[in-house]
This record gives sequence, C-alpha cells and structure tokens, in this order.
Amino acid sequence: MVTFFQALDMIRGKNILVLMDSHLEGNFSTEEATSVVDLASQCLQYEPRDRPDIKKLVATLAPLQTKSDVPSHVMLGIQKREEAPPTTLHPLSPLGEACSRMDLTAIHQILVMAHYREDQTTNELSFQEWTQQMRDILDARKKGDFAFRDKDLKTAIECYSQFIDVGTMVSPTVYARRSLCHLMCDQPDAALRDAMQAQYIYPDWHTAFYMQAVALSKLNMQSDAMDMLQEAAMLEEKRQKGGKVP
Repeated sequence: MVTFFQALDMIRGKNILVLMDSHLEGNFSTEEATSVVDLASQCLQYEPRDRPDIKKLVATLAPLQTKSDVPSHVMLGIQKREEAPPTTLHPLSPLGEACSRMDLTAIHQILVMAHYREDQTTNELSFQEWTQQMRDILDARKKGDFAFRDKDLKTAIECYSQFIDVGTMVSPTVYARRSLCHLMCDQPDAALRDAMQAQYIYPDWHTAFYMQAVALSKLNMQSDAMDMLQEAAMLEEKRQKGGKVP
C-alpha cells in the first residue's frame, strides 16, 4: 500500500509507472497518466484552498473515459462466480400466506373454520373411556373453543390446558389453537412448544409446521422460520395431491 508521503515522493520524482494501477497493464497513454498524476498532486496539497474542487476533478477525468465500462472482475482478471438459481418457492395456501405475513387475525379465522376435522385419526376411544371424566374434559375443550372463537385468550388457554393436562385425549388442533393464543399474547416461546407438540402428535400436519414458522419468526429466527414455512407448504401440497384426509 502506498502511503501519503510515499505518493508525494513518487509524484515529485515523476515515477508515473509505479503510481499507476498495475492491473491496467500499461493500457494507458503517457498523456493520460500525466494528467492523472498532476491531478493527484493537486489533491495532495497541504492547504485545502490549493486543492481542486469537484468541477475541476470531473472536467479533468471525464475526457479520459474513452472506453466503455468494463466489469471490475474482468479488469482484475477474476473469474465471476455463477450465482445460484433462486430457490423455488412452493405456492402457499391461505393459511400459509397468513403465516408468512404473521397475520394472527387471519390465522385465527382459518383455525376457527377448520374446527377439529383434522383430528379424526388421532383418537380411537373405547366405550369404557367415555366416562364422566371424559365428558368433563370435552366440556373444558368446548368452553375453550367458545373462548377461542371470541378471542378470550386467557380463558381459552386455561380451558385448553385443562383438556391437555388430563391426557386422556390428544388433539393436535388444541395445541395449534393454544399456540395461536400464546402468539396473540406475545408469548412466542410457549407458542413454539405447543406447535412442536402438535407436530409430535401428527408428524406430517402442515398446520403444526406453519405455527412453528410464525413462532420462530416472532423469535427473530427468520432463516429457520422460512425453512419451516417451506416445509409446511410442501407437506400441504403433498397432501392435496395425494387426496389424503387425516
């Protein structure tokens, strides 16, 4: 690297070739080099008033621009790296779109409309299990559903927690709904745990992945959130093409 004082010595010694960029490989005329060195000498004057203003800089350098612009990697002899093609994004469903926007109100409306139709294969109860306790926990879930619909988030969380804590029935939908309640209460950590539990119960359920994506985004884990969103979209697309209903 040439220092300020070394540059002054080179200019005073008229050592033009040393001052010029070696990557130019001599592709300049002596007149052009002299003009540039003279301009550099003026720019290095101790007194600011003796240095050229921007108009003079432009007036001196503009005539030297006789060739079309060349990309820097060509001038420096560096092979340009091929850019990787952009990742193909899977089309998003209304739920996917809502999750990508982190539109909690839209997610809430979709979950309300979905009700429990995706829990159909997660519980197979015998006659003996339909006891008073079972009726009680189903009543707790029903109260939670009413609270969820009305956005009474605290009550919904309490009722769904009652249902979950008994453990007689498992419901990924309840976990997804409680996850959203936590998100709407600004509790992304708890929301993520519930969404992961929903996935544990139902490993290929796209809704569980979507809810994880929103929670991760709320936790400022954007890269992980985008990966989870794409995973959810792929699972949803696969399910729609296969015509399978859980």
